[in-house]
Amino acid sequence: MSGKLYGVGLGPGDPSLMTVRAVEVIAEADVLAYHSARHGRSIARSIAAKHIRADHIEEPLVYPVTTETTDHPGGYKGAMEEFYTEAAALLAAHLDAGRTVAVLAEGDPLFYGSYMHMHKRLADRYDTEVVPGVTSVSAAAARLGAPLAEGEEVLTILPGTLPEEELTARLAATDVAVVMKLGRTFPKVRRALEGSGRLGEARYVERATMSGERVAELADVEAGSVPYFSVAVLPSQVDAERPVREYGEVVVVGTGPAGPLWLTPETRGALAAADDLVGYTTYLDRVPRRPGQIRHGSDNRVEAERAEFALQLAQRGRRVAVVSGGDPGVFAMATAVLEVASQDAYKDVPVRVLPGVTAANAAAARAGAPLGHDYAAVSLSDRLKPWEVIAERLRAAASADLVLALYNPGSRSRTWQVGKARELLLEHRAPATPVVVARDVGGPGERVRIVRLDELDPAEVDMRTILLVGSSQTQVVRRGTGEEIVWTPRRYPEV
Repeated sequence: MSGKLYGVGLGPGDPSLMTVRAVEVIAEADVLAYHSARHGRSIARSIAAKHIRADHIEEPLVYPVTTETTDHPGGYKGAMEEFYTEAAALLAAHLDAGRTVAVLAEGDPLFYGSYMHMHKRLADRYDTEVVPGVTSVSAAAARLGAPLAEGEEVLTILPGTLPEEELTARLAATDVAVVMKLGRTFPKVRRALEGSGRLGEARYVERATMSGERVAELADVEAGSVPYFSVAVLPSQVDAERPVREYGEVVVVGTGPAGPLWLTPETRGALAAADDLVGYTTYLDRVPRRPGQIRHGSDNRVEAERAEFALQLAQRGRRVAVVSGGDPGVFAMATAVLEVASQDAYKDVPVRVLPGVTAANAAAARAGAPLGHDYAAVSLSDRLKPWEVIAERLRAAASADLVLALYNPGSRSRTWQVGKARELLLEHRAPATPVVVARDVGGPGERVRIVRLDELDPAEVDMRTILLVGSSQTQVVRRGTGEEIVWTPRRYPEV
């Protein structure tokens, strides 16, 4: 009979943090395998040392390469793949001989551990058990004496080997994070923390529970002193003290057309970092609630007052996120904030605008690619500009054969604009011109239809609807699946 394979988690380094089951398995095993560098020292073996008997068969699995270069024809990846294959064959020989094999692993065997490479090659052929261990993440949080994640906070674990831009985006977007595999990646990780605005929160833990353990503010750590066995931690922000600032800032963010799926990582980060959220209540409801943040909801018709309130909060040292639907720069809050911020009283307040997915792009993606060529965006709301101006712009865009994205087409108080716009467009467009009627894109009431221009029904249109009116070149095709798609060719016929 074949022997049994164990992947044994030994915890973060302190032998007293080994589980009872890990000790039992080591006692039962015939063979103890552990990974090491070419110098022969093994952290895993050192953790389990007092449980290793003289009659244990020891199998050091020596990496052919760690941080140095290799002349293997397959490069680093090829050298490691060959090593894992040979190591698995060595363990398989013991298992075939009926011996019980325990592969020792620091931390948890299936958490960024080398054991998993043995597991993937052997577990389908042999009886296997994995013994979980305390991870370095848990050990680091314990050494910091700070909650790692609380309530509905999201914990993100990242390898420091990721590209810097990816690290920055993910650090900006999450609540709580741990970055592992520092060492040579530390300068890049530090830049990513700074770029995401999280450096001030970041803590550093080196060799948690081992001899030589160190805990520090990450911003104070010298890059040349950082070993591989260290982590960067962004701990829980629940009950964290907000910094006292002489001046805050205003960040105008776009939430996209619907809920959290439409947020960019940069926007998520700005919303998470804000002391105050200011916005139309409907849009604020799309943003997850975070402890310590204050929400200031208001009606949709008080843009200027909302902007001034946000700037006044920033003057008192608050970091304020002004929440807008869609993209804040497209018929939304960015203009209102910048208009007030241009006044002498607020010229010293820092203001940033972060983009979001605008309704036209969201609706176009649902329908196909109707905005594949030149197009114009026009708001049909005559609340802030006369209808005569709107009509003139519709005629100009229609006569230029531009696809039209019609924002704010109708509401309970504006019921005739869509019908009038249809009449104006039919002076320049064929009756069969396709129109995408998209309502509540991304929301629970999403409905996207393609109709003819002459059959556009104003009664179907409200403030949650956007209309995309095709040009003379826009195509509607029914595909084999039965769905209709609409697209505008990138190439325009020569005149």
